[in-house]
Amino acid sequence: MSAADAASGVAPGPKLDPDLAARLDNLHGEFREVMLRNLLDIQQKRDATKALSPIKRRRNETRELVARHQAEEADRHHIHSVIALCGLPYRDPGTGVREHLREYGKSSLAVQAGYLKDPVTGRMTPQGLPYGPKARLLLLHICTMAIRQKSAEIEIADSMSAFIRDLGFPVTGGERGTLRQFKEQLNRLAASRMQIGLWNGDAATTINAQPIRSFDIWLPHDAGQRMLWSSTLRLDPEFFESLRQHALPVDVRALRAFSQSARQIDMLLWLGYRMRSVSRRYVISWPTLMEQFGANVGRPRKFKEMFADDLAAMKEVFPTLPVELGPDGITLRPCDPEQVFAIGRKRLT
Repeated sequence: MSAADAASGVAPGPKLDPDLAARLDNLHGEFREVMLRNLLDIQQKRDATKALSPIKRRRNETRELVARHQAEEADRHHIHSVIALCGLPYRDPGTGVREHLREYGKSSLAVQAGYLKDPVTGRMTPQGLPYGPKARLLLLHICTMAIRQKSAEIEIADSMSAFIRDLGFPVTGGERGTLRQFKEQLNRLAASRMQIGLWNGDAATTINAQPIRSFDIWLPHDAGQRMLWSSTLRLDPEFFESLRQHALPVDVRALRAFSQSARQIDMLLWLGYRMRSVSRRYVISWPTLMEQFGANVGRPRKFKEMFADDLAAMKEVFPTLPVELGPDGITLRPCDPEQVFAIGRKRLT
């Protein structure tokens, strides 16, 4: 039993952190006992939080943040809705795969891997298809800067470290560090070509674009030096105009809570898009959901388990989300998405 517990006459409890124990200094008698009980409650909550995994802790923190504070202008990010809904590959498809085609409703996205001029060798070097959560977050950042600056030529941070910090992530080196991961995905995005297909039932439009039209990068011979690129990144003008017309808003605070999973990022963007148009109870079947989110999952039963886990993660951050799973699929119910997702509308001008 600790000295504090002995003095108060209560049963042994968790050991208090130094900052909490300091609050008992110079307190005596009944007031000390009341204070101790309050501090033990605080300590118990702290210990429960410490026992959580980093992912679970991040979701809990994000839920509290989103619930208490409406998104500010800095939190409101944008991404092209066709890219958000059709999506990039979840995993690295391998060097032999040079094309990626996805469709969602009346929208289509075709991505082709390309080449970059290597500043060290001077040769055109093949790049793979962009994939995973890092590619999605980079696209989100680039689209957001274009919307905010109202220009196809955007100013970005001139170092890899600053760029990653702008996205809200720690900067780590090494073989598996964030520096290497973001650099690889940025190279793949800069080299890729995209075709965005739009159809309204009567007319079809295909936008042939290389979203990042021009990209300058300097790779030092010394791996210990920071990697730099031009502070001006030029987007394809047609892609930029299409982005202005089809920009999907998202609260970046919530997105960071799912930054470890490309599928969960896609699911959050998809829910944010779909819930804006739900006017009545609407059921989406399991086969449709598997077609949308089941890449690399062969068995329907396995997909249902994964999807249920992902939806549970969404509800940890957005507990009022009116979405339910059932034997037929997922049921969406009408709601005010500005309240559920805590991000207000803003007209793009």
